[in-house]
Amino acid sequence: MIYRSRAPLRIGLAGGGTDVSPYSDEFGGAILNATISLSAYASIETIPEDKIILQALDRKEEQVFDWAKKLPIDGTLDLLKGAYNRIQQDYGIPQKGLRLSTFVDAPAGSGLGTSSTLMVAIIGAFVEMLKLPLGDYDIAHYAFEIERKDLQLAGGKQDQYAATFGGVNFMEFYDNDKVIVNPLRIRQEYISELENNLVLYFTATSRESATIIKEQQKNVTDKNEKSIEAMHQLKEQSKMMKEALLRGRLHEIGEILDYGFQQKRKMAHNISNNSIEDIYEAAKIAGASGGKISGAGGGGFMIFYCPSNTRYKVIDILNTFGGLTRPYQFTQHGLITWTTQ
Repeated sequence: MIYRSRAPLRIGLAGGGTDVSPYSDEFGGAILNATISLSAYASIETIPEDKIILQALDRKEEQVFDWAKKLPIDGTLDLLKGAYNRIQQDYGIPQKGLRLSTFVDAPAGSGLGTSSTLMVAIIGAFVEMLKLPLGDYDIAHYAFEIERKDLQLAGGKQDQYAATFGGVNFMEFYDNDKVIVNPLRIRQEYISELENNLVLYFTATSRESATIIKEQQKNVTDKNEKSIEAMHQLKEQSKMMKEALLRGRLHEIGEILDYGFQQKRKMAHNISNNSIEDIYEAAKIAGASGGKISGAGGGGFMIFYCPSNTRYKVIDILNTFGGLTRPYQFTQHGLITWTTQ
């Protein structure tokens, strides 16, 4: 039997970074994000050999182990191993060979929540295989715990919940890892216009988000007023974005994104750089009314809001920087699992 899963990547539209502890614990965070038609996939196949085979097909990485209850965390395929180890610890996996294979539609470090979405997909495949009684909140929190606590990977909380729930969500983050997901009922014509006007651009560089996130965390711990105030403003930005989308005031989206871009640069060093600034300025000159760096910053994907028909001129300009625009659609579904032979 083969147990499969698929979970969507996400675009963060507002509030990015306020889901990261200790800010969310002390002040409460708020983020607005939307899942898109790029995904992470996981498959678990039972095999006759008494082996555990791990494969990241997009990265062409593979490791093979004799069957064991715990696999070594050594910097290679650690997301796959971390999920296996925790599921084995909490629920027990029958002693039979299996092949766990994964694939992600975007590179790691691209700012679309790839690592956390992949973790959700892996957990989903195990939930399907073992028929685990886990709901959406359970799966998202489980993914968060494995990444942030078991594997000690720096990051926030939004990606796991976006991947599990899917759709356009306004999320609130509090202490003790409490998360509230508020699905937004946005009229389809507003979604279609947003999709038409929002250009997704890959800068052709990936980055290690952990370094940026750790500095952001340190700035809160050290009571860096400039950084904390920027996070307060980003939290307010998420509320502004929610209001604009629900009321169909799409002409405000670019300005709201631009406001967030100005604030996010104050959170930590290396969120922006000369290359990103040049791309951003060129896109605005070409007609974009605003944009943002996706994820922690430093590289990866950027998004630009292009009102009227300016998207075509903006895309032409962006293509001169050596990256590429990526087609996508917004999706309403989150994690999906199924079984096949």
